[in-house]
Amino acid sequence: MSPTSAVTGPGVSSEVGRLRTVLLHRPGPELQRLTPRNNDKLLFDGIPWVSRAQDEHDAFAEALRSRGVEVLYLTELLVETLASADARSHAIEAVTGSLRLGDTLRDYLRRALGELAPEELKDVLTAGLRNDEVRGGFGLVTSLLPSDDFLIDPLPNLLFTRDSSVWIGDQVAITSLAMPARERESQLTELIYTDHPRFAASSKIHGWRREHVEGGDVLLLATGVLAVGVGERTTPAGVERLARQVFSDGTAHTVLAVPIAQERATMHLDTVCTMVDVDKIVMYPNVADHLTAHAVTAAADGTLLIAEAEPFLVAAAKAMQIDTLHQIDTGLDPVTAEREQWDDGNNTLAVAPRVAVAYERNVETNSRLEEAGIEVIAISGSELGSGRGGPRCMSCPIARDAI
Repeated sequence: MSPTSAVTGPGVSSEVGRLRTVLLHRPGPELQRLTPRNNDKLLFDGIPWVSRAQDEHDAFAEALRSRGVEVLYLTELLVETLASADARSHAIEAVTGSLRLGDTLRDYLRRALGELAPEELKDVLTAGLRNDEVRGGFGLVTSLLPSDDFLIDPLPNLLFTRDSSVWIGDQVAITSLAMPARERESQLTELIYTDHPRFAASSKIHGWRREHVEGGDVLLLATGVLAVGVGERTTPAGVERLARQVFSDGTAHTVLAVPIAQERATMHLDTVCTMVDVDKIVMYPNVADHLTAHAVTAAADGTLLIAEAEPFLVAAAKAMQIDTLHQIDTGLDPVTAEREQWDDGNNTLAVAPRVAVAYERNVETNSRLEEAGIEVIAISGSELGSGRGGPRCMSCPIARDAI
């Protein structure tokens, strides 16, 4: 883990409070497992040049450190977590639970993985294991599966740490990822937050076994106000469960349920809008006019009250108790807006009010941000962006200053 001048306890109440601690995942061998045959199954749009992606990610992390942010790495936390015998047992049980393995191979893998050092086990859990890499457990399964078939799939989307957890106040919501290829990401994240000493005292809600909610769909618009996208990855039932939890513990008073298009380019709410100041949001203009929200609140008896749909910006401003939530458009015209939205122009990461990290290639959007008084920390993302995710997708804030 990276040194820092001050370590702040976990807690996040907004999208834009000064960022103190963030969880990242540096691209690793799991990306080297991508091929033209498996990248669609593993939900990766392209096959990145891994060493270049690592260089770009290192520059991203350094840009955060230069602003006083403590950077934690998921795999370092995972290795430290796996020092616990109980955590190792839970991780191995989960990763060998697939019905496709069969008893012979499963029993062998449980023994073999149990003998690995934490660092080696971390590699298998994240980069996967192919049929031709096993040294035992031979039987019908190993004989009939292709030699290059993965017995344990790699997790290339670990890069997007935002999706598998989100901090709401001083508690962490372990999310439930909708796509089977990503389910194990939430399992590993839950393992870290449950068994790593740093988070032992932190409260946890939701969980990977619950209804589907993904972190990229959750925006903390203001203290007590959440916006949650409902679409390809987050279900209405997931929003309902999350709303009941945050209302019950007093973490939030309003949840805005925001229907979003069922398209790859808009898979999460943060692919069309992200906060860059307490009253400013960068938004894809091609959806801004028809993006709506249902304000969800709780009655005294706990019953959920669902308001009629309103324009998103109107509903958000009401819930945030501000006059206007100002919109900054992606691009300068519809074509540029569509191109830069695809290139994650909306997916910014605020490190403080009016300071945001963005991909340098989105020139027009960044110019709009600067014209609106936002300082843009531009980073390279030619390879990082091949999985369709920007600075917000690649980061899970663990601690921010209150605003």
